Amino acid sequence: MFYDDKKAHGLKFSPFKALVAPRPIAWVSSMDVAGTLNLAPFSFFNAMAESPPTIVFAPNNPRPSGGSKDTLANIEQVGEFVVNFCNWNLREQMNQSSAHVPPDVDEFKLAGLTPMDSVNIRVPRVREAPVALECTFMFRVRLPSNNPKIENNAVFGRVVGVHIADELIVDGRIDMLKYRPVARLGYMDYTVLDNVFTMDRPDESLEDYEAKRRSRAAE
Repeated sequence: MFYDDKKAHGLKFSPFKALVAPRPIAWVSSMDVAGTLNLAPFSFFNAMAESPPTIVFAPNNPRPSGGSKDTLANIEQVGEFVVNFCNWNLREQMNQSSAHVPPDVDEFKLAGLTPMDSVNIRVPRVREAPVALECTFMFRVRLPSNNPKIENNAVFGRVVGVHIADELIVDGRIDMLKYRPVARLGYMDYTVLDNVFTMDRPDESLEDYEAKRRSRAAE
């Protein structure tokens, strides 16, 4: 099949998010200027650069009552946030924290989680999370939207601190089968990482590349 209009794909549900999958989940903890905590998951998320380590996530869907997400408002006010990562053991708590609740409701308490002080920023992380990235707010990009009631955004953050549960580190590397991060698929579907395979890249030295290029040119 082919479609170029989301209203014309003919399917019961839009396939777009199911096709761009799995998507890692940014479980973002933030705080307003009064110190009220917020915790919410976002599946439009990924790492964008390594040096400096940079992430981006998209707090797009508005509150049912109108207005922007608490997360976006908090980050723009305070300038800091934490990207926590959810593993299999925390899947229910992560889902609970996605509930639409008033801004004064603490999702840490709602989901039975423990806020823990960060090292380099004021916003706490999720103590139970196996991995957490302390971030400072870089900038927000407003993206086009086909719905006048929805404002699409991309929030960029610089990672200024990394927390990793010690048991995930084996021989100097992250053991992904111990980590078991949860990722989002389409619809209401999720997946968990439970299979890992390795492929070496077919890299070659610059000298080998130049020698092959000269040989091809001479033919």
